[in-house]
Amino acid sequence: MKYQTKLTIDGALVDGDRPLEVIDPATGKVFVTVGSASPQQAEKAVQAAKRAQPNWEALGRTARASMLKEIADRIEARADDFTDVMVAEQGKPRREAAEETAYSVAFIRYFASLDLPNRLLSVPTSGRVELRHRPLGVVVGISPWNFPLLIPAAKIAPALLTGNTMVVKPAPTTPILALMLGEIAAAILPPGVLNVITDKNDLGDLLTSHPEVAKVTFTGSTATGRKIMANAAPTLKRLTLELGGNDAAIVLDDVDVEKTAERIFAAAFFNTGQACLAIKRVYVPDAIYDEFSEAVARHAREAIVGPGSSPGTRIGPLQNRQQFEKAQYYLDVARRDGRIIPGGEVRHGDGYFIAPTVVRDIDDTSQLVSQEQFSPILPIVRVADGEDALRRANASDFGLGGSVWSGDATRARALAGRMQSGTVWVNQHLNFGPEIPLAGAKQSGIGVEWAELGLAEFCQINVINQVA
Repeated sequence: MKYQTKLTIDGALVDGDRPLEVIDPATGKVFVTVGSASPQQAEKAVQAAKRAQPNWEALGRTARASMLKEIADRIEARADDFTDVMVAEQGKPRREAAEETAYSVAFIRYFASLDLPNRLLSVPTSGRVELRHRPLGVVVGISPWNFPLLIPAAKIAPALLTGNTMVVKPAPTTPILALMLGEIAAAILPPGVLNVITDKNDLGDLLTSHPEVAKVTFTGSTATGRKIMANAAPTLKRLTLELGGNDAAIVLDDVDVEKTAERIFAAAFFNTGQACLAIKRVYVPDAIYDEFSEAVARHAREAIVGPGSSPGTRIGPLQNRQQFEKAQYYLDVARRDGRIIPGGEVRHGDGYFIAPTVVRDIDDTSQLVSQEQFSPILPIVRVADGEDALRRANASDFGLGGSVWSGDATRARALAGRMQSGTVWVNQHLNFGPEIPLAGAKQSGIGVEWAELGLAEFCQINVINQVA
């Protein structure tokens, strides 16, 4: 396959001023070198977006939606190419990569179908009060490496539909899919509407502090989110931050142990545990603790670990060396603070592989429980009952997602309603879609993504208040 290596700036595909090596996480070796933007090229991208914005807004929602639908159609037509690249640069199993490609198309089409029409407000006056939504201007979108197509697509579609223009910066370890998006967009959108640049983790400050940027939409770590908030403060940029998760699953004593263990394993080890919304810690009552822990461990033993391109692979590599080393640190924590049953092994040789690891007899004082490990390592904590589990789950600084599992849905919903997370699932986890709002609680984020609430985050409310 010939990989896309060029940046998209002002409607043109251009070479980056610097090289950026892309590593296949299944081999640990470079498989392609793409362009990386210089600060000067980043500045050109912002200025191009600024110039393009008034005309893009003036086109109107219908024309903008039509172009977004065409982008979705072209991604779908090249679905195999996008899937192949995702396996190569991100490492996930091909089935998961194909699902992400399909989801990305669905997200774009969903947002292209939305509208925020002008609305007359009912007010106790004889005048006319109309609510409108205006674009903010230039939006910077910064995306992570765990979902390198879906997350950029879910930022681009609502931003462009509402009349904003964009500069998108993917993670340096997974740049190719975003560059492919830029290539497709350059053939459809007016110049400057969507600019895609890569970097070496050194252009974030320039973009998030730039005076011409009106909004930053970022998905990534809480630590980086804090830096972006500081950079945005001088100009009071609008922010949407989807940050760390450390999602808790609360298991009650009346569950079907085998069925629940299977579903929790799937939600914890999805994408090799590298998902903000994946289950990161499980609280299980003493009455079923041993049985449940062994049931989850059995799934871990049976899961096939290998390259995403290999048929049957369920657990792929960690995406990059830094995350691989972080996972090894948490394995050391697991050995120190709990009992591993099974897993704990690092596969020596090529690639960033760690066997799926289940840890029991561990408590909340361990970093493996209190921090987000973002790895195929799952701690199971023994608790007295549901109330004890809820107290422990809510003690976290994070609150992106969570779930409650019970044979009694009413009992589970009552507990779920007191869980301090933006999303709480009942007897499921990771059920999401573009029509369902996503918002983090506490240090898991600011703002709302997806659905109409997320669309409105890319707009300035404009109230026209007219006397009769």
